[in-house]
Amino acid sequence: MEDLMVNDSVPETFSLYLPTTFHTDKKWPLLMVFDLDGREKQALSMFLQAAEKEGYILAAPSVSDTVSLSSNMVSTGKTIERIVNLLPVHPGLIYTAGANSAARFSNLVPIFIKEIRGTISIGSTIANTELLNVKQPFHFVGIVGKNNFEYPMMLSVEKILDRFKFPNQILLHEKDGAWPDPEYLEKSMQLFTLGAMAKGVVPKDTAYIENAYSDDLQKVQGLMQQRKFLLAEQYLGEMTSIFGAHKNLDSLRNVLKDLRKDKLYRAMRRGENNAFLKESLLKEDYQYYMEEDVLSHNFNNLGWWNYQAQELNKFKSGTDIYEKQMGNRLYGFVNALAEDNINIELSEPIIDEDALAFLYMLKTVIEPENFEYYLNIISLSSKNEDFGTALFYLEEALKKGFKDKEKLYNLEDTALFRITPEFNKLVTKYLNEARYDIIEE
Repeated sequence: MEDLMVNDSVPETFSLYLPTTFHTDKKWPLLMVFDLDGREKQALSMFLQAAEKEGYILAAPSVSDTVSLSSNMVSTGKTIERIVNLLPVHPGLIYTAGANSAARFSNLVPIFIKEIRGTISIGSTIANTELLNVKQPFHFVGIVGKNNFEYPMMLSVEKILDRFKFPNQILLHEKDGAWPDPEYLEKSMQLFTLGAMAKGVVPKDTAYIENAYSDDLQKVQGLMQQRKFLLAEQYLGEMTSIFGAHKNLDSLRNVLKDLRKDKLYRAMRRGENNAFLKESLLKEDYQYYMEEDVLSHNFNNLGWWNYQAQELNKFKSGTDIYEKQMGNRLYGFVNALAEDNINIELSEPIIDEDALAFLYMLKTVIEPENFEYYLNIISLSSKNEDFGTALFYLEEALKKGFKDKEKLYNLEDTALFRITPEFNKLVTKYLNEARYDIIEE
């Protein structure tokens, strides 16, 4: 159900999904799914299979990154209140979920709305650990890929949550994108249910616990057979944290102890730790130089960034699995860092156009097939009548396969640029026909 009204006086809406087994004779867990880009329905649909299997109501409120955090939080609170008044929701089983930027929002919600008992954070760590309140703990389930630049940070956050005694599990996958396979979302909801049983929020279901434990043992055995010892160790650690309240785990702890003594496991651990160390040093370099280059408009350093991009590509295409993963993470990190800086510059009352131009140029180095940033430079350069720069980036885009003539002719601030003979020559050369005739004296 889409576009349900939160109340008659405010034009706030939400989407709702009820599992096919839904009835009003019992209290149901509720998962609030967030997306900050207006794709609530798509985000909610990712959880349908898990909600069916685990028996959860799903809701997706209309929140946006174009409005303030406080406004989004108030809207979320009103939506939860509306759903609780409308449906038989268990007050101790209300959770949040989101991916990427929506994950950062979703794990802030339990900090500000005390009724929230946990969060599923996909591809992103906790937004601000300084806001955590040890007197108001919530269950944190992080899902992250080993190729995601948030992976080392997720492991660091896990240690903070352990210290604060927040129940938490980190689920690792090996896919490139943020969204994992549906089984990870099912597992996350299952972890919430097991956690609620451990606290006595809902009655213990022995069959449910044994089935979950058996499935997890099979998962670990599969990882061991594939010699994915680091993933197996991580999974065993999370099993001990969630099943410790339900059964004796001495045999599981012995398996974990033996695994950590294995020579191949220890070599794998050294390999990943070495990659982590190299990664942390490179991240410090990237942060330092990007900040300096943006402040000083250091266009001369684009050559250095181009070299770094080549080095990252070497890591990504190499044979060492840990360096490959490190290369993917660093590539994502530099991309995100550049985009964050662009957003900061665009949010300033007076935009520093030289800084913005540098960042757009940097993005063409990092993402050479993403034509959006070539067009941004062409627009910005044309606005300042720097037609030489505009021509260079136009030809670079055309060489790499840009073909959207309509988009090019509708580009902001390029009216003067588009009537130059040089522009029309390039368009004729790469796109067959220019809109304007070329007249040269």
